[in-house]
Amino acid sequence: MPEQRTFVAAEIGLHARAAAVFVRAVTETGLPVTIRKPDGDPVDARSLLEVMTEDFGHGCEVFLAVAPDALSGDQSLPEAENALIALSAVLEGAQAH
Repeated sequence: MPEQRTFVAAEIGLHARAAAVFVRAVTETGLPVTIRKPDGDPVDARSLLEVMTEDFGHGCEVFLAVAPDALSGDQSLPEAENALIALSAVLEGAQAH
């Protein structure tokens, strides 16, 4: 399963605007991405409610993943890996502020 370790850079964590920016970016990939804390269960990263409910705070380490069996016929594993890297940049960069 493609997985990307990253952290939440937004000062307020993944709440309000930062969460909306991230969820929008996930949705634009067209992939069923999940997000989780190191010791937590994954939640659907396409769901603003699920992301905000998990309380991913500032500096929180998270893991983004896509199950290979969840890829549709027109999506490849390398594309999923590249999408996770791009989503990691959203969480770590100024785009999430």
